[in-house]
Amino acid sequence: MRRLRVGCVGTGFIAGQHLRALAGFDDVEIVAVADTVRERAQQAADRYGGRAHDDGLALLDGEDLDAVWLCVPPFAHGALEAAAVDRGVPFFVEKPLSTDPAVARVVADRVAGSGLATAVGYHWRHLGLVQRAAELLAGRPAELVTGYWLDRTPGVAWWAQRDHSGSQMIEQTTHIFDLARHLVGEVATVAAAERPAPDGQGDVPSAASALLRFTSGAVGSISSARVLGWRHRVALHLFADGLAVEIAERSLTDHELRVVTADGEDVHRSDENPICAEDREFLDVVLGRVPHARVPYSEAVRSHALACAADRAAREGITVPLAEAGA
Repeated sequence: MRRLRVGCVGTGFIAGQHLRALAGFDDVEIVAVADTVRERAQQAADRYGGRAHDDGLALLDGEDLDAVWLCVPPFAHGALEAAAVDRGVPFFVEKPLSTDPAVARVVADRVAGSGLATAVGYHWRHLGLVQRAAELLAGRPAELVTGYWLDRTPGVAWWAQRDHSGSQMIEQTTHIFDLARHLVGEVATVAAAERPAPDGQGDVPSAASALLRFTSGAVGSISSARVLGWRHRVALHLFADGLAVEIAERSLTDHELRVVTADGEDVHRSDENPICAEDREFLDVVLGRVPHARVPYSEAVRSHALACAADRAAREGITVPLAEAGA
């Protein structure tokens, strides 16, 4: 059996989830890991195999790869994706795609011109619970949408700086925007407001809320807050004719679907690992077993544009048409 030679740029929390998943597949060999802190790269290489690099571009230059995982902070995107396209290396990239939507659009154009296989880590789409929700809403489309990412501030130093993370809406709540697009359809316009963080706590807003109007006519709001000391609610609620559908994530492997009608409610819990599922799917794309990933770059860039449009609407106090935002 031929083993796919893969590399990973990044060794943070989400990179660790992908490395753990990749190491569990019999047809994968992790040949290289990169991190700007050489010691972290070496620790990951010692654990999962391969060589350590202190630069992602050096990894792409120096390794013979079948695919690469790009799991870097938002501000570090652009050059890595361009290098992968130039070298013809299929890439899986973690969200968000950038801090600047223009960077993601440039990458999307280059990927489209190359025909390269890509995938993006909007992992909720790989949950059976989400597929079930889509089936329920197929005959009764949502009319009202409410979404939440109510949480603590992540501990990494760059996160609270807007020029490094983009904002909470771009860095975290993008998952909720993506799920709303997936289950309700495209968004026509977005307006938003934000509350600035207190002095000394960075310039990412402490709270923000976006108002969406979908092309279907549905309306909705998606709100974010980073003021808590715990993950309070990460969820999307959808309301259709005689039907309420609620999807919640407590952790990467703890999800819940609550379906409510006039006859009562059904609650379904799942311990699926969507990181494993999306990684396996992308490997199968590279192997030619499936035609494309569930969320290729061309699809993910639309969700990214929506999150960026909501952030812009909050910063500038305007309503942003999504056609103008490039979505």
